[in-house]
Amino acid sequence: MRRPEVDQPLPADAETNQTKNGFLALVSRLVFEETLPVRFMYKTVPEHLNDTGWRMFTGYETEEFLDNEQINLVPMPLERMVELDPSLTELVTYNAGTVWERTPESNGWERVYDFRIPAPKVEVEITNDIDRFKNLRDE
Repeated sequence: MRRPEVDQPLPADAETNQTKNGFLALVSRLVFEETLPVRFMYKTVPEHLNDTGWRMFTGYETEEFLDNEQINLVPMPLERMVELDPSLTELVTYNAGTVWERTPESNGWERVYDFRIPAPKVEVEITNDIDRFKNLRDE
């Protein structure tokens, strides 16, 4: 069996067939406070049952802004985002790992293949010292 090329996109129906759970997206507060359109979005693995995995941004967020996720990303019903911007309707059916952008000069959305979706930061301490492991476990 021949292996498909890595850079070759899958057919659209193969990219929209995940089980759909949740109803919330995390959306940059700049969308609401500055009344800016969503211009960049990606879908990650959902973090909880209400989460769709969608993360939506204006493109004007700084690193400092993004570092303070709990304040600057607002949980918003995906249905409400689609009402605000109907161009999101088809895109939000795609699976985790999907990334989309639209530049101010473009008329529509373009698929992005070279963006690395951030993974949740988890701090883990690893040790081969059995006594230290027991102490860490008992804390």
